[in-house]
Amino acid sequence: MANIILLIENNYEDAEAIYPFYRMQEAGHKVTVVGPKATTYHSKYGYPLEARAAAAELKADAFGGLIIPGGQAPDRMRINSHMVSLVRDAVNKGLVVGAICHGAQMLIEADVLKGRKATCYISVKTDLINAGGIYSDEPVVADGKLVTSRHPGDLPSFCAALVRMLG
Repeated sequence: MANIILLIENNYEDAEAIYPFYRMQEAGHKVTVVGPKATTYHSKYGYPLEARAAAAELKADAFGGLIIPGGQAPDRMRINSHMVSLVRDAVNKGLVVGAICHGAQMLIEADVLKGRKATCYISVKTDLINAGGIYSDEPVVADGKLVTSRHPGDLPSFCAALVRMLG
């Protein structure tokens, strides 16, 4: 099965990190939590997740997928060049890449949305369009190996699409 990166930073949306973290493991995949540095990060409600690796230490082609949860974490992640490069490389190398809610901010920062159909949290819609993406208001949007969703209520569809694509 695939080895998957789950990006993390402080103030991540609890459900959008925890649900995929366990759902991917349930499907037989290995999930590596990755942050700007290897330390513990806390959700917006205080739940801790430990990053086992720093983004600067990894190469995307050693993995089969990458997941970006939402919350305020993507706004923090997008100022870290190593995290942005990891996302860009994952998309460019054809990994399965999932972004939910504000996670699309990382796709925008990585400049990988031109001409691609995607969805996101409504407040990120204009940014997605300005980055060249084609916005679609659906629970899950798959464009090639890029999977996006709007908010925590879409997690069942989001995770089902990721599991299908990862095999």
